[in-house]
Amino acid sequence: MVSSDRNLLKNPSKYRPNRRQTGSAIALTLVVAAAGLVPTSSVAAVQALPPQCSGSSPIRCQFNVAPGNYQVTVELGSPDRAANTSMSVEARRQILSAVSTTAGQVVRTTATVNARVPEGQPTGQGGTGTSGLSITFGGSAPQVRSLTVAPASAPLVVYLAGDSTTCDQFTSPYAGWGQAFPARVGSGAVIANYGDSGESSGSFLSNRALFPTVKPLIKSKDLVFIQFGHNDKNTTSTAFRDNLTRMINGVRERGGSPVLVTPPVRRQFSGSTLTRTAQHVNGLGVDLPAVMRSLGRSGNVPVIDLTAKSKALVESLGPSASQPLYLTRETGDNTHFSLYGATKMADLVVQGVREQNLSLTAFLR
Repeated sequence: MVSSDRNLLKNPSKYRPNRRQTGSAIALTLVVAAAGLVPTSSVAAVQALPPQCSGSSPIRCQFNVAPGNYQVTVELGSPDRAANTSMSVEARRQILSAVSTTAGQVVRTTATVNARVPEGQPTGQGGTGTSGLSITFGGSAPQVRSLTVAPASAPLVVYLAGDSTTCDQFTSPYAGWGQAFPARVGSGAVIANYGDSGESSGSFLSNRALFPTVKPLIKSKDLVFIQFGHNDKNTTSTAFRDNLTRMINGVRERGGSPVLVTPPVRRQFSGSTLTRTAQHVNGLGVDLPAVMRSLGRSGNVPVIDLTAKSKALVESLGPSASQPLYLTRETGDNTHFSLYGATKMADLVVQGVREQNLSLTAFLR
């Protein structure tokens, strides 16, 4: 806890707490401004970065808050210089693409963000990060005029259950599409990415840090996107269907809405077309995306066919032009995405959200 936090907690007359439960912690409705944590009513007059921020390019801010969802309001720009500013949180989660402003121009925006421990992959792969909420302002010339943080009020939460192609990758150049997805979602909805490297449909169910952790968090009308296949290389059709059904039923028990997302293709060509392996026909001959499509029809579960969408994209580019989507040139990896590729995959997921007319549609940027 920073010193300004301690001072406020010792002097409760300086703020008016709203004792609303956020997870297992009592959240105080406070926002962050120049003097540390101050009452909400004082923020309008403040035009400065809080002391929790440091640096100039990038600007890094660290807030000592409990895990949960937070409303971040930021004014981007400068009164005397042109600027180019992006925003990410926690483990490289993209929240705002770079915004260019002229001298004297200030753009105000809000976003709902998720803070958790670990801040990246739930099992801690790649690193656990820092407790609290980390916010980074990048871009070619970042300028931030003001910044406030407050507990979010009952946002629509979209949980992601998946593998390394979905997860918040801690280290560049790796990126999961779930890392780019938040930049497509406006205030009032939040992405909580529980994707984890190496997980199959079965291991995600059994690992305490994964589905057993996600399930109790799900509230009525929350969405849970379920994407598996990459690591179900020797999973039978029956086991794959049963594992997905258990997740679907678990989400519905909590009042949430499950969504099946078929896995994005690998970049494995035979001539100008992708191989069966690239399209997730596994070592037992099971067409995993086909199982998901069938389950969606029989179980009345929306399906975002990311396999078909990514196949069309990758094949349209061909063997050479599709390389930048993956880490082909960097590491010889034709499964995992670059940030560019993750962004393209997130765009395809957004396309699917619109096609299925999911409740998230109303919050898309």
